[in-house]
Amino acid sequence: MARVRLFEPIEVGARRIAHRVWMPPMCQYSALPSGPTMGQPTDWHVVHYGARALGGAAAVIVEATGVVPEGRISPYCLSLHSDEQIPAFARIADAIHAGGSTALIQLSHAGRKASDPMDWAVEHSRRWARQAGRDLPISDQRDHELEWQTVAPSAVAFNERLGTPRELTGEEIDGLIRAFGDAAERAMRAGFDGVQIHGAHGYLIHEFLSPFSNKRTDKWGGDFEGRTRFLRRIAQEIRSRIGDEVVLGVRLSGTDWTKEYPEDGRDGWTLEETVRLARELARPGTEFSAHEGARGVDMINMSTGGNVPDAHIHGGVGYQVFAAEAVRTGLHDAGITDVPVSAAGLITGAEQAEQILVDGRADMIEVGRPLLTDPMLPHVWAMRLRSEMAWPDPYLRGTARY
Repeated sequence: MARVRLFEPIEVGARRIAHRVWMPPMCQYSALPSGPTMGQPTDWHVVHYGARALGGAAAVIVEATGVVPEGRISPYCLSLHSDEQIPAFARIADAIHAGGSTALIQLSHAGRKASDPMDWAVEHSRRWARQAGRDLPISDQRDHELEWQTVAPSAVAFNERLGTPRELTGEEIDGLIRAFGDAAERAMRAGFDGVQIHGAHGYLIHEFLSPFSNKRTDKWGGDFEGRTRFLRRIAQEIRSRIGDEVVLGVRLSGTDWTKEYPEDGRDGWTLEETVRLARELARPGTEFSAHEGARGVDMINMSTGGNVPDAHIHGGVGYQVFAAEAVRTGLHDAGITDVPVSAAGLITGAEQAEQILVDGRADMIEVGRPLLTDPMLPHVWAMRLRSEMAWPDPYLRGTARY
């Protein structure tokens, strides 16, 4: 049988992960929105993530999880802000492990894009619940009491609908760095194998990175060093809390789709800066840790955009792979070959995914929306590529159609 790169194991930090088809974080907007269980996952999350693990995704990354309640994208998003939530999250980690996959969780703060009522998502969930005869924790009307004042590096609104955020103080920034560390520790106690820092898609960390949204003149803004300090400090904090035996990753938006493109030209986060930051996160200096040679991040998961609402995104099949390729090349050129890079974005076919890896453009493939409608997709891809990956025995009868 021919070698299939897509289904070869991969070393990520101290962990060996079964193969290179992964499930990225995708919000479910199905968490409990208020009260003592605010941000807590439900049975939906347990079944959803467990099914994708059973379906063959080598690593399942749980959706954006706020490190404080105000860091949730919407009232119906997850947060891991108290010890009381650990047992509920442990159910998800256990379900992923029972399906044979590595369990990771994305830690996030949505910044100026938080407190989103997500009317479209709520309506879809409400319609599904009615059809299924289920009772989801979703109100029939928009509840303004569930919304809150957003914060950001600067008082610059993402759009009119979400309103203008309040600029964070230096003390608040320090507190959020600690909150990321606290949430990472809780994730470890819940049984996860690692965490991914959400530094993409226009949420708080990305807002600090980009001069489009960061207008600060103190140590948290200005030049590259200042704008990247928040993320570098978060990575340092988390690594010091969870140690080297579990996975620490970061998701980055490779570009704001502005400054580098003649049709736009506005100031923004660029691919060149992303490559530079990736190198620093992978091989941090003494600022990253108290001791020289401290371990940096174990993986970098690439995406693009999300911070400039009217940016012209050059979409299409595999439209974000260029960002993964640039970062991977930049790391390898610097002699950093042990920090794998994942690609995502309209990667919809087994042959397409395999070719990306064969061409050296990425090390892992994250399959998003196709996995929402076909949890068994990794197994199907393995069959298409004639790779040896065993189906769960109870499902073998269904494989004849492939």
